[in-house]
Amino acid sequence: QVQPVESGGGLVQAGGSLRLSCAASGRTFSPNAMGWFRQASGKEREFVAAVHQSSGVTYYADPVKGRFTISRDNAKNVVYLQMNSLKAEDTGVYYCAPIIFGSSVPIGSWGQGTQVTVSS
Repeated sequence: QVQPVESGGGLVQAGGSLRLSCAASGRTFSPNAMGWFRQASGKEREFVAAVHQSSGVTYYADPVKGRFTISRDNAKNVVYLQMNSLKAEDTGVYYCAPIIFGSSVPIGSWGQGTQVTVSS
């Protein structure tokens, strides 16, 4: 069972950048990929990005394409989310979780999340 621990959130002005980290204990990337999700206040949790463990292949939700980059360090069991050109609508709690690669379907446990607040 993968237990994610997210970090790196904070308050940033619109146009700024943040890098989130997800440290995964237990069996990493179960079954084969990790994803980032976010939840804005009063809204449902939504998919942001995913990365395949072995190939490094990535895909993104349309609202973040060209601005966010997901990557992984298998040796450290860490997944990153580099967020550039942040917008107010990127505000929310960001979570990582194992994901069925090729889908936006999370599986396994959620971490506590990390708050990202973008001021306009």
